[in-house]
Amino acid sequence: MPGLMKKIDMFCYRHPRFGVRNLMLIIVIGTAAVWLLSMMDRSGQLLGLLSFSPTAILHGQIWRLVTFVFVPTNSGIWLLISLYFYYFVGSVLEREWGAGRFTIFYLSGMLLTIVYGFIVYFAAGLPVPLSTVYINYSLFFAFATLYPDNMVLLFFFIPLKMKWLAWLDAAYFAYSILDGLISLPGTLKLLGIMPVIAILNYLLFFGSTLGGLFRPRAARRKTVNFQQELHRMKKDAKQKNYMHKCAVCGRTDADYPELEFRYCSRCAGYHCFCQDHINYLVVGKWERDKLAAGGGTTPAM
Repeated sequence: MPGLMKKIDMFCYRHPRFGVRNLMLIIVIGTAAVWLLSMMDRSGQLLGLLSFSPTAILHGQIWRLVTFVFVPTNSGIWLLISLYFYYFVGSVLEREWGAGRFTIFYLSGMLLTIVYGFIVYFAAGLPVPLSTVYINYSLFFAFATLYPDNMVLLFFFIPLKMKWLAWLDAAYFAYSILDGLISLPGTLKLLGIMPVIAILNYLLFFGSTLGGLFRPRAARRKTVNFQQELHRMKKDAKQKNYMHKCAVCGRTDADYPELEFRYCSRCAGYHCFCQDHINYLVVGKWERDKLAAGGGTTPAM
């Protein structure tokens, strides 16, 4: 969906303040808090009040449209491990894309999951117990597509590249879909396509670049040694009166201490951008010309 992605990038460019910063941190802390409170709630009413329920939502309990993402899907040590893993994955994606694009990605996953839940409810009369399992899977697939050669320890001791782990999960997805479509009768077959609906946001974002899982090493972006660059920056900062300087507008943290500065992980080099221009490079020449024709202002190259 290249056209859709251009529109999303343009929206993020025009609205640099859009998005929930540290979204995954908020979700992780919220999930951990709900789990701790549920451990003290022997009646189980807390989780019942927060879970997704089409019937309850249609009767006015609209908070469930949001709170279901905070309902833990497991407990104990496995919950802690999964929260840490998805916090790491989500934080990396937010740094890669920016808060705006990452927020759109996560919210679209939530919206698609909710829509699916209501479709099954009205078509089959079943209250589907929705959770963030497949939304988190979409985060994992996005991370694996962007960083296919990153290593992860499967079962804590088997080193495995992210792309191969992603393909294992994809095989499990395919098995779940086929099993549901074959074994479930009538309208219950809708339950079998839940994995596809729930990760449709991933397909929307990466549908045209799925080959990235098998990109040749030479075609991938050049890796920047951030430790060396940080050391160089600190050395340069001793000779200047600022630490960060935007590569587009030239503003520095010394002149504008209220600004946030980030560094581009997709650039050839280690370039700094202020919060107003962090999405500058995702907008191509055609989009810049369109902005100029429409009366908008764009930074000079």
